[in-house]
Amino acid sequence: MQYVSTRGTAPILGFEAVTLAGLAADGGLYVPETWPTFDHDQIAALRGKSYAETAAIVMAPFVGDALSREDLHALCVAAYGRFEHDAVTPLVQLDAQHWLLELFHGPTLAFKDVALQLLGLLFERFLSGRDSHLTVIGATSGDTGSAAIDALAGRAKVDIFMLHPEGRVSEVQRRQMTTVLAPNVHNIAIDGSFDDAQALVKAMFADRPFAERFELSAVNSINWARLMAQIVYYFYAAVRLGGPERPVAFAVPTGNFGDVFAGYCAARMGLPIAKLIVATNVNDILHRALSAGDYSAGTVTATAAPSMDIQVSSNFERLLFDLHGRDAGALCAAMGGFDRDRRMALTPAMQAEAGNIFVSARVDAAAMTGAMQHAATRMGQVIDPHTAIGLAAARAIGLSADVPVVTLATAHPAKFGDAVEQAIGRRPELPARIAGLFDMPERSVSLPATLAAIEGHVAAHARPRA
Repeated sequence: MQYVSTRGTAPILGFEAVTLAGLAADGGLYVPETWPTFDHDQIAALRGKSYAETAAIVMAPFVGDALSREDLHALCVAAYGRFEHDAVTPLVQLDAQHWLLELFHGPTLAFKDVALQLLGLLFERFLSGRDSHLTVIGATSGDTGSAAIDALAGRAKVDIFMLHPEGRVSEVQRRQMTTVLAPNVHNIAIDGSFDDAQALVKAMFADRPFAERFELSAVNSINWARLMAQIVYYFYAAVRLGGPERPVAFAVPTGNFGDVFAGYCAARMGLPIAKLIVATNVNDILHRALSAGDYSAGTVTATAAPSMDIQVSSNFERLLFDLHGRDAGALCAAMGGFDRDRRMALTPAMQAEAGNIFVSARVDAAAMTGAMQHAATRMGQVIDPHTAIGLAAARAIGLSADVPVVTLATAHPAKFGDAVEQAIGRRPELPARIAGLFDMPERSVSLPATLAAIEGHVAAHARPRA
């Protein structure tokens, strides 16, 4: 399997190189050169297999000859052995049509663990035969940071620098990052939004003298390996609900478009998916793009679902690449216009093509609270604000009653205790494995959201290329 950049001028890479590189040198995102496909019988054969077995089978075409099937399976067993639930991503039935896919049983209680526990092991494996040291740069709106730090803390040949918007993540999210005191972990609170942090990460990769001084890599979903790992749970859930004989719909709370794009990848691979429901909060650039062709960035509004407080959705570029007929030149020109004007219009043909698989909904604060209350009182489930946005969208879309609808439960409710308590009148307890979080010392630095400040801090603490 080879990988190409959405912008068209970066080198074509294999799986090992694309995993270590993260972002493409031309500022684009790597995608598979062709989509591997599974037929009906291959999907049906996944029934009854463990999560690790399913993961190794689904990811094998993307990994190619970078790892043997046995090595890939062993890495999956190691990655998912740290999850609290034996099913790794269990399904919970809510009513006759709706289900939750619980993605929060990993070490940091969020769906990011599913990919990042594996990515940490991939980094370690691929670096073991190299005389090099990786400088991992990331931006987080909350959960990516803690999951990446847990996966990489203490690992040889890796330093991780994680940027988060100061005061715009929950206290649990912040402490899960800042209480990790491993010497290779560096937390940076910036005076700005997640979009600012994400732009700074991309700017560091684009700064050629800086990027050549350090061996940079990414843990955000701009790294293809992260999305690859997230494809697995779409297959795992679908075959347990009757797939491939019947299509399944998925409602995905999203800001950066990574988690729902993994569902799109599963569909391209042949998994019968009725619809992918893109659920946004009031930061609704994705809903406007898919429903009206208006991909224009506004001002970020802080909400009770901070991981979705995003206006520029990086992974949307991967979908735009396909919607432009995989014409990298045309997409590069379109993205250049977006970078300049902060807006882009999708043509009617693009909207129609996207509409074959995607439908979207904008969920405001009242609807989010209503979904949390409904889940608690009628469905017996306490859910976090992000999951509530997904559930509200799932119920609002109104798909045919014979289509199972799976809402991705992206975080444990205890990570957002204040918002949950305000909605349903009781506070979820912290799971035992993080119960001591509030008693631990923190370590972080606060910096202005400028490239000079961030690069200066990284340069002072990272190891340059040999």
